[in-house]
Amino acid sequence: MRVIGMLSGTSYDGVDALVCDLDLDGDALVCDLVAHRAAAYPEELRRSIAAVLPPAETTIEAVCRLDVELGGFFGALVAGLEAAHGPAEVVCSHGQTVYYWVDATTTRGTLQLGQPAFIAERTAASVVSDVRNRDIAAGGNGAPLASLLDLLLLPADGPEVVGSLNLGGIANVTVLGGGRTPIAYDIGPANALIDAAVDWVTGGRAHFDRDGALAASGAPDAGLVAALCDDPYFDVPPPKGTGKELFNLDYLTSRLAGRSLAPADLVASVTEATAAVVAGSLATHGLDALYAAGGGVRNPTLMAALAHRLPGVPIRPVDELGVPEAAKEALLFAVVGFLTAHGIPATVPSCTGASRPTVLGSVTPGAAPLPARHPARPAPRRLVVRSRLDARG
Repeated sequence: MRVIGMLSGTSYDGVDALVCDLDLDGDALVCDLVAHRAAAYPEELRRSIAAVLPPAETTIEAVCRLDVELGGFFGALVAGLEAAHGPAEVVCSHGQTVYYWVDATTTRGTLQLGQPAFIAERTAASVVSDVRNRDIAAGGNGAPLASLLDLLLLPADGPEVVGSLNLGGIANVTVLGGGRTPIAYDIGPANALIDAAVDWVTGGRAHFDRDGALAASGAPDAGLVAALCDDPYFDVPPPKGTGKELFNLDYLTSRLAGRSLAPADLVASVTEATAAVVAGSLATHGLDALYAAGGGVRNPTLMAALAHRLPGVPIRPVDELGVPEAAKEALLFAVVGFLTAHGIPATVPSCTGASRPTVLGSVTPGAAPLPARHPARPAPRRLVVRSRLDARG
């Protein structure tokens, strides 16, 4: 089955899309990677997203307009991919998260925008969307859904304790192996506070710390680092989830407490605090190895700080598993779309906290019918990447 998976992360800088062919072969999900594309949001659309994100106030009109505009953007991206690589049967669109509702330690709901009807009108494929709320309805956090792909890529019954870390806006990890039940959870901020700091000190001229250069040119302030690492969320046991509703510019400025820092020192402090929070959480698991993905791996200052705080734990690129780092989350949602089309659950209860595995998402029918479902068919236990993007040039 030809599937397109799409994700716009909490950094809201654009969309990653992956075209792949997926098929079930016994307990294996066989994958041929066809094409990956990263499409940056136009600045006007990015500003519209920023205008509705907490702690900003917004209107129903703004939310409606943004939902349609994002749907049109996603639909145009799908149309371009299909023109270049042929039609898909299923498109799975995660959409743009604009709110993640956590009440104390309980996840109540989440809202992603990007109206799927406007995607469906640009393709004959059926569109799977709103993929998190079913898990939340079953008592889970709706996150980290990446745990599904991590358990397909890494052996859950191996002797080593292995972590799979994603450094997006929020850092999340899956921990498996070593005879333990797999767990996953949102650790806290990864790029969220770094991006907020850069955007603030540059007056919006830059939205992220390219190559970690600004942080590398500054010196961390120990007091601010300690203040940023002091939040009750970090002590909540997994599974748990969080978002930019908590870790945003207001969070950062509230902890400055009158400190006046040079821009480079502020970004260096936030980067060091991010590494301290992530490494401190990972260190509790006794990891033998760690695979890393997400935009944060392209920040050498952050990665060096993580490595310094995790001595003896080799940090490996997820590319070693056959999945390009930049395409990992898009592949995740391609897999979710494939499983939903076949009526197969796509969650791991020990990782999301749900009471049971669930089939995810809502389906907007396309012109082509979905394949006949086989509800009794067991979920795949491993992912075999048979054809890689690098082999295709």
